[in-house]
Amino acid sequence: MSKLLTAALAAIGVSVAACGSSGSLSGTPSGPTAVPANAITINVVGINGAQSFSPNPATVSADQTVVWHNVDRVTHRVVLNDGELDTGDIAPGASSAAMLLTAPGAYHCSIHPPMVGSIAGDQ
Repeated sequence: MSKLLTAALAAIGVSVAACGSSGSLSGTPSGPTAVPANAITINVVGINGAQSFSPNPATVSADQTVVWHNVDRVTHRVVLNDGELDTGDIAPGASSAAMLLTAPGAYHCSIHPPMVGSIAGDQ
């Protein structure tokens, strides 16, 4: 029984050490993905209906990407109403990945559905 317990503890130790490894030589986490210079940033400002995002509506050209930046104190998740885009959860102070939109449209926070916004195309 003692040998089995020793082997189990050794295996747990190896697993914990492997999980703590960052995989990089410096041991520091990688930084955020670079945002394209022509990206439009839409701030997530709070749970306040059509006033939840700024600017709202946002005007985006066909060649631009959009980044949602959460300036609120709770996590949000922006999705286009047609389901074509989902930012994933955006923690307070964080930004979504830069996303190229194929068409203008309405969006909302899937965590807080009363939060609504829209993107207008720049024709």
